[in-house]
Amino acid sequence: MTIGFSPRVALSACAVCVAGALVLGPAVAEPGSPGAAGEPRATTPRPALLYRPGTQVRPHAGAPRVPDVSARSWLVADARTGEVLAASNAHRRLPPASTLKTLFALTVLPVLPGGVQHRVAGEELAGIGAGSSLVGVVEGRTYRVSDLWRGVFLSSGNDAVHVLAALNGGWRTTAARMQAKARSLGALDTRVLSPDGYDTPGQVSSAYDLAVFGRAGLRNTDFARYCGTAGAWFPGRDGGPYPIVNTNRLLTGKDGVDPYPGLIGIKNGYTSEAGHTLVAAARRDGRTLVVTVMNPREGGGLAVYEEARALLDWGFEAAGRVDPVGSLDALRGPRSGPRPAGTPVAAAGPVAVSATAGGGLPGWPEAAVIAGAALLGGAVVALALWAVGRRFPPR
Repeated sequence: MTIGFSPRVALSACAVCVAGALVLGPAVAEPGSPGAAGEPRATTPRPALLYRPGTQVRPHAGAPRVPDVSARSWLVADARTGEVLAASNAHRRLPPASTLKTLFALTVLPVLPGGVQHRVAGEELAGIGAGSSLVGVVEGRTYRVSDLWRGVFLSSGNDAVHVLAALNGGWRTTAARMQAKARSLGALDTRVLSPDGYDTPGQVSSAYDLAVFGRAGLRNTDFARYCGTAGAWFPGRDGGPYPIVNTNRLLTGKDGVDPYPGLIGIKNGYTSEAGHTLVAAARRDGRTLVVTVMNPREGGGLAVYEEARALLDWGFEAAGRVDPVGSLDALRGPRSGPRPAGTPVAAAGPVAVSATAGGGLPGWPEAAVIAGAALLGGAVVALALWAVGRRFPPR
């Protein structure tokens, strides 16, 4: 017996499949229109503006005006959400100076417990750049690792960085691990050549990347404790300790800079190539902001602190009154704007394809996806049977 399959039946089956898919699939709705449960639908995030030159901000009516600062690059972000409230030349690649020590700490802190004691060898202090800031580490003296970390965070001691890098596998190994850590955080502007931040041709970072490092550091208990320490004692050459004071003037209030209320760190820096740089974080009314300021061109050596102060004040006042211009969570969504030169396509971070749990299609419930797939399969079978029926008509 030969079974025939008429074109009319096949077309009817296809029509049923299409109708089912339309019923089960998501309705096209305007952004913000209510869903089936009466709740507003998720709207498509506005594209990031962080690769655009100049100051970027999305103010609501009545939002405070962004302060006029002279830094070549700056950024203000919410430390909890990662939302960037405003920025200027956020991805501009500039020498970072000692703010790169934030990445050094993120990389090395987890593998060197503070209670470990180490006797410093002469070769561990070799190669320190001329004019480097030092905490006073000496050959032959035994230090606790926690002492060395206080030397890094408070005195920005390149001598302490060299010793810790030696314990971490060496200078080049540490630089390579820092580079990998930056990539893992989505910080693609940073190129590490000297772990202490000393001026080295080709070594760069950005206001964006430094904010990423600072934000990540606050999640590490040891990092947060060290970067917020105003003063400590450091072991002296003869065994007696001497006081060291944090060089972050917003924390200590030194040199005529008023301490910033609620400041919790993080790291300042200076080199002749980088100028003055600063990553700072402060907490107010349950909100924590992270600010990066790179190389102010006016106001002298203390301008980096006053410009950071102005940006922090603005950020606390503007929070909730501006829409974000981007996110510090670079790996959670698509990038907007051109990639940094030389960045491989794969390194730009995965593009967010799904807004649903389990990686389904955006706006499609899982049941609808399954049903639609089944109906589509039925349509294919119907068309195949119709084609066979035409080639071999019933007798």
